[in-house]
Amino acid sequence: MMLGVQKKLAAKVLGCSPKRVVFDVEHLGEIKEAITKADLRALISQGLIIMLPTRGVSRSRAHINASQKRKNRRKGAGSKKGKAGSRTDRKSVWVSKVRLQRLYLKGLKAQDKLAAHDFAELYRKAKGGFFRSKRHLELYITERGMLK
Repeated sequence: MMLGVQKKLAAKVLGCSPKRVVFDVEHLGEIKEAITKADLRALISQGLIIMLPTRGVSRSRAHINASQKRKNRRKGAGSKKGKAGSRTDRKSVWVSKVRLQRLYLKGLKAQDKLAAHDFAELYRKAKGGFFRSKRHLELYITERGMLK
């Protein structure tokens, strides 16, 4: 049974796509006889022509990805875009590194494990960016025998 015209008209009346218009299979004869918009409106009110809900895009994968990202996953080399300096600010990396080294030096000085002149020298070196990390600073101190 050819109901293409009725489907298009019903879609216009309902204000949706013809894909979303569904006819009641048991009343196809009645629907075929409907040739005006008024006829179709009557059939819609009787419930013989139904409009399906819109199809949406599923968010389930997005929710899964978001939950993984909250656990700090999906951050491998393949997911990274931009240089390291654009992902984390160079200055903030520098500040945190120098603060850590200074805190470590002050702790050693407070425990009386470091002489004042050694502390001053190491503090200046830390300020100048001599040490790559706290581990490097520890290594330097032990190699030079600066600990008391």
